[in-house]
This record gives sequence, C-alpha cells and structure tokens, in this order.
Amino acid sequence: MMSIMKQQNKMWFVLITKPKAEKKAASQLSQMGIEAFCPVRKEVRQWSDRKKKIEVPLLPSMVLVNLDDMDRSKVFAVTGVKRYLFWLGKPAVVRQDEITALKTMQDQAYKSLSVEHLKVGSNIDLKEFGFQQEKGTVKYVSGQQCWVVLHSLGYVIKLQLSSREKDKRIPLGIS
Repeated sequence: MMSIMKQQNKMWFVLITKPKAEKKAASQLSQMGIEAFCPVRKEVRQWSDRKKKIEVPLLPSMVLVNLDDMDRSKVFAVTGVKRYLFWLGKPAVVRQDEITALKTMQDQAYKSLSVEHLKVGSNIDLKEFGFQQEKGTVKYVSGQQCWVVLHSLGYVIKLQLSSREKDKRIPLGIS
C-alpha cells in the first residue's frame, strides 16, 4: 500500500547538468534507483576521416527525473548535476503525457516526409512522429525545414522535410 502511495506522489522534474554530461548523469541516477530519462536522437557526424552515427541528447544539458518532491535533494550526489530547472519560482514539472510523447518519438525510426504546398498557418497531423491525437500548426517553412507549433504542449518542433516523390505525404488542412 505504501509503495502505491509513493508512486502516485512522484513527478517528473527537469535537471540541469553540465554540458555533455546528460547521458552519464542519467546512467548514474538510474544506478541509484532514481528513474531518469535522457531522450536522444541519432545523428551522423563528419570527422576528417570518417562519418559516424552517434546519439545526441534531444534536450541539451537536461535530464528528466521521476521522483517524490521530498527526495529531490538526492540527485545532487551525482557528478554533473548542477540544479533543477525552475518555472515561476517552483521546480518545473513535466506531465506524464509529455514524457510518453518524448519516449514514443525517440523509439520511432527516422521518417522522411514530403510536403506539397505547405503553407504557414496550415494544420498537420503529427501521429507519424509519435504524438497521439496531436495536431500542429505550421509556423515557418524554409527550404527543407518546417517549424510546427504544438499548442497543447506549448512546444515548437522542427521537421526535416524531403522532396522525394516516393515518400509519404503529410495530410494537410486538418481542422
């Protein structure tokens, strides 16, 4: 019964880490028994002699932790953790549905999409990117990039577009 009560009091907080210490901090927090999440994306980097696919944190210098408000001080035992992110004088709390959306996006394979006649202000369906029942409004289009506003989450995401004909089309004009 106590573990059920403790589980219900847990919230997702945002930790600020030293630069390039996100994955190591998340690993150490997990070893301490604290649920930590560091969303990553795969990216190809060019060195002078080769190209390499590496995992880059989606949220630079940030790790998400799920713990009780009274246990917040435990995270400072980890090397690389600097402080909590605060919003309006209180530690920033991330909703569970936002965490689920991030995890789903991270688990999805890279999707290349082609968009015809994409205009600022048009609405698009973002289920292809792991969002459930999520629609976005096109804010800005530049070449092969498109910025979309997610009103329910308060985020702006950047989509990399493709002009190849065989790629899937994004449905436009959703109201």
